[in-house]
Amino acid sequence: MSDVKTQPAPPTTTPRTPSNASGPDLSVEFCGIRFKNPVVAASGTFGYGVEFEDIVSLEKLGGFVVKGLSREPMAGNPPPRMFETSAGMLNAIGLQNIGARAFLEERLPLLRKKRDIVCIANVFGYSTRDYEETIQILNQGEGIAAYELNVSCPNTKHGGITFGSDPVLLQEVVYCAKQVSRKPLIVKLSPNVTSIPKMARVAAEAGADALSLINTFVAMAIDAKARKPRISNITAGLSGPAIKPIALRMVYEAAHSVDIPVIGMGGIATGEDVIEFLLAGAAAVQVGTANYFDPCATERIVNDLEKWCIENKVRRVTDLIGALEISNEP
Repeated sequence: MSDVKTQPAPPTTTPRTPSNASGPDLSVEFCGIRFKNPVVAASGTFGYGVEFEDIVSLEKLGGFVVKGLSREPMAGNPPPRMFETSAGMLNAIGLQNIGARAFLEERLPLLRKKRDIVCIANVFGYSTRDYEETIQILNQGEGIAAYELNVSCPNTKHGGITFGSDPVLLQEVVYCAKQVSRKPLIVKLSPNVTSIPKMARVAAEAGADALSLINTFVAMAIDAKARKPRISNITAGLSGPAIKPIALRMVYEAAHSVDIPVIGMGGIATGEDVIEFLLAGAAAVQVGTANYFDPCATERIVNDLEKWCIENKVRRVTDLIGALEISNEP
């Protein structure tokens, strides 16, 4: 842990007076964005938001991140591309999406009809120019609160090295994206690196307004009888409860290494999971894999969070951010 600051970063949220005096104030605020609560639906697990409106009260969530958007539409990988593992899930969807222009024309107008919903657009590409052009397209739309930069993609111009695993490439893509962005820029870090604190600092110094982490771990599964990979892409991203302890550690390290807000994710399925990430230093959280086994997970987790705060006499959820107590005694 020598790569981590000994003192937590200053709070990045602004406490507010509860709208309901009898209940806890769950709101958080950072990057100039106010969230009703710190529970956000993660990219790739919540479609474009509108698909969930019949089963989830979108206005009760802190916000949601739309599935990754690229400059042009993408069909994704051939099946099989998902596989359930012990306490987790493998996926290699291949970032299938309708493209940035179609999102502006077909999905964003529907989202704008919903009041008081925080919509974050996830952006990816295979070259720095891809990221820039996708953001420039999205800049033309109204109703997007921020961009989340997925840097776990391979840079095709540099031999397939992922942006998020190389400090130089990470610095370049974040800096260039920030120059064209008209919205706050959240950088979604890959866990497949040697030092999360180092990559967090690189992203922050390049202009990131906030960080989100962690993305999935590279993993694989094998069908022993068939002697074949379970996923057509051979490797895939591991997510779910299995990665939560590692995600907590990485969020703690990142939050204590930079002075910008950190959004935590990785195996969150209950209100108490949210509390743990906040105590580790996260200003908000994203819920991903839980949406697959329970489409109403995000709304349920918000209710769990409120109940936990009431039972534990927490008046403002922001009081929990970075409040982990660590004894120096042997």
